[in-house]
Amino acid sequence: MIVNEIEQKRKTLLRMAKRYGLNSKETVRCSQELDVLLLKQIKQINAKK
Repeated sequence: MIVNEIEQKRKTLLRMAKRYGLNSKETVRCSQELDVLLLKQIKQINAKK
């Protein structure tokens, strides 16, 4: 389920930010992956309307 994926990615993002800093390549990449998941969820919600 997309909500679970989002939650897991959010936790990963927080860990990476603490470990590597907010501007590291790893953190930015993880943030972008989270953005993709969030957009997917928004599209699913809008498709149901």
